[in-house]
Amino acid sequence: MPMPSARRDRWLALALLLAVLGLAYLLLVHPWFTQPLREIDADVAALREREQRVQAQLQQQPQIEQRLRATREALQQRPGFLREATAEAAAAALGAKLQDAVAMASPGNRSCTISNRTPLTDNRRDAEFVRVAMQVRLRCGVAELATVLHSLETGSPRLFVDNLNLIAQRFQQSPNESGLGLDVSFELAGYLLPGAAADGAAPAPAAEPGAAPQPPSAAPAPSPAVPEEGQEVADEA
Repeated sequence: MPMPSARRDRWLALALLLAVLGLAYLLLVHPWFTQPLREIDADVAALREREQRVQAQLQQQPQIEQRLRATREALQQRPGFLREATAEAAAAALGAKLQDAVAMASPGNRSCTISNRTPLTDNRRDAEFVRVAMQVRLRCGVAELATVLHSLETGSPRLFVDNLNLIAQRFQQSPNESGLGLDVSFELAGYLLPGAAADGAAPAPAAEPGAAPQPPSAAPAPSPAVPEEGQEVADEA
């Protein structure tokens, strides 16, 4: 029976060929061609999804710009920063606001008066906002002090009261004072708008071309030394 044996050998050879082709595909084709193509397809799908998210965000740009304009207008109506261009002008404005708050709390300065106010230097390095502050000392009654602090901290622009110290006093330093109340010291501070100090600083004027340099001032001649008492003076020859 040679025919069945030959047919079986052909089927066996075909099966072995298919097995060899499958093994070659798994070892050579799949890791070098199919797998990289699948990774590329996954990257393309991720990029398409990201593009859809970006497009959705770009479509929201008009609404975001409108909300940003509304927020800026609201901040301009209630400014939190000092509006002055320089720290010196802002310090003067702080003093004026303090004086107005004290005058409102105690007309005539009978129950509250300003003893001292001294501008403080901002020594912070790499600060994002310029801090304008002054050291304040008041002599106030309790109710007047509460009114002054409330007026300073709830007004516009936004001011801050730091390092508050209270000492009770029992003496009268001026005829207008009642002699009762508190000796108060604190720091009153505010912040300039970002870039306001840089914009307000004027550049130094340049020297005119062709101007003659100023000659150095002559140093005064040294005065002759006066002999001390008891010192011997040589006789003239």
